[in-house]
Amino acid sequence: MIELITQNLPTLLALIATGIFAGILAGLLGVGGGIVIVPVLFFLFQGFGVSPESAMVIATATSLATIVPTSVSSIRSHHKKGNVDFDLLKRWAPLILVGVLVGSWLVTRVDGHWFTLLFGVIATLSALNMLFRTGKAALFQQLPGRVGQGVMGTCIGFFSSMVGIGGGTISVPLLTLYNYPAHRAVGTAAAIGLIISLPGALTMLAVGTTPADAPAGTFGLVNLIGFVCIVPLTTLFAPVGASLAARLDAAKLKKVFAVVLLITGVRMLAQLAF
Repeated sequence: MIELITQNLPTLLALIATGIFAGILAGLLGVGGGIVIVPVLFFLFQGFGVSPESAMVIATATSLATIVPTSVSSIRSHHKKGNVDFDLLKRWAPLILVGVLVGSWLVTRVDGHWFTLLFGVIATLSALNMLFRTGKAALFQQLPGRVGQGVMGTCIGFFSSMVGIGGGTISVPLLTLYNYPAHRAVGTAAAIGLIISLPGALTMLAVGTTPADAPAGTFGLVNLIGFVCIVPLTTLFAPVGASLAARLDAAKLKKVFAVVLLITGVRMLAQLAF
């Protein structure tokens, strides 16, 4: 065991740093862990000799696995404040689940380059939304009808599962576009994250074929060492980030994070082009 730890010490230390970084950012800026964890793991695994296509699918699956326990904790917190819209969840959950199952199955079958492209696009659009649309008036006064909401739910599950994010990155800005209260959107997104992450991670764990160049501790497409390192540290350091947010200008920090996310998204897209 000691020899195994020694051999993989650089990877372990990097994964521990990822958990700390993701936890602080989650508490400081209110951003979902997946939007941080996926690109960090994507570049980290490549640094240890994993191919870009393998690195992306393993980062995606591992990120979804880490979101499961953190979303449960988040749901409890938001539910106590009455910010989880269970009526909306009842309407959306079945279609989100359909999107997740299709999306996570595709991750186990399609070349990872496509998911790198998709994440790059979503990260870039999310960064631009943070930079230019935060605080702006809603474009619509209410949510669309049942068919429109069904399409929204399916797309959230489909795209989120394919890039390893919990749904908040897509669902919160989408809901607020329709004049949905921001605090309710964030609380409901926490529950959406569980609907996405649990079946998505299980599908990639059970159905995914472990790449030949996968890092140690990878089963299916989930790196269990990464999961064990990241989850407790993300949970532990989120309150630290929240404490820092009370002392610092969170709005300015969110702009800085948006710029970093924009650079990350563009870099991932550039890696595909060159």
